[in-house]
Amino acid sequence: MKKQTLTSSILTAACVFPAIAPAQTGADIYPAKTVRIIAPFPPGGSVDTVGRLIAARLTESYGQNFVIDNRSGASGSIGVEIAANSPGDGYTLVVNTIPLVTNQFLFSRVPYDVMRDFVPVSLLTTTASVMIAHPSLPAKTVRELITLARARGDALTYGGAGPGTNPHIAGELFNYMARSNISVIQFKGGGPAMIAAVAGEISLGIPALPDALSFVRSGRLRALGITGLKRMPQFPDVPAIAETLPGYEFTTWQGLLAPKNTPQAIVTSLSDRVKKSLATPESTKRFTDGGLDIVASTPEAFAAHLKKEIEKWGRVIRERGMKAD
Repeated sequence: MKKQTLTSSILTAACVFPAIAPAQTGADIYPAKTVRIIAPFPPGGSVDTVGRLIAARLTESYGQNFVIDNRSGASGSIGVEIAANSPGDGYTLVVNTIPLVTNQFLFSRVPYDVMRDFVPVSLLTTTASVMIAHPSLPAKTVRELITLARARGDALTYGGAGPGTNPHIAGELFNYMARSNISVIQFKGGGPAMIAAVAGEISLGIPALPDALSFVRSGRLRALGITGLKRMPQFPDVPAIAETLPGYEFTTWQGLLAPKNTPQAIVTSLSDRVKKSLATPESTKRFTDGGLDIVASTPEAFAAHLKKEIEKWGRVIRERGMKAD
């Protein structure tokens, strides 16, 4: 009788416990496989650099691989379209910068809508760019460059990373405010543009600060000015362009997004892990040494930032009459 009672109790427990155990959801076990982060520009540029740093930190945090997938072309639109058409399951993410919001004003057709097709995860970093010149350029300061540019017109060139990319926007803003007409030569990404600048194939470049650090420090390129409103600790002797051209400012950013319909629990988890991963002394040093300011915002703060950027650059591009096609 006791044996039967014990057996009955065990069977009863086996039936009850599964019913009261918490159900596992996709977010509970996320990530269960490798996560792809699309970088819609070639290796070597700021988006690729930040993407790889973030991928490494998330891999350490989750214990699951986060890998960069470079899908460049059409000023980032090719990679962004791939991300927009991917399932919203958390296993495809995209890291991007200002062309994410400017392409819609520069091209007659863009195959995505930022606010409709994506869920912001985190504004990762911000950084100034730096105007660099090949050592053969006679101008050694921004003032001398403006004088030279007004005298020589479109004989001077600067490198873009594609129509509507950060260097292109920063360069056209400079032309507009300096009343100059330096011609843009477009390359397929920031990396190739830097190679052309080092080789002397173009007069100038306006890369993100991390991309230019090693070339300027080695003397292969000359830094003329910082695009932010203040000098940077990496180049304390290089003035802000605004010190010569009041009001000039161009600060770039890098952010992480997920396709629409990605569960809120996964978005929150990613945002929290980004914030914790970037708060460590090791991360802070590595990013700061590379000229990057860590932000690691909430999804809501990144969404608000995107809306402001859309309004700001839409106004500038319309006033300049800029078009990429």
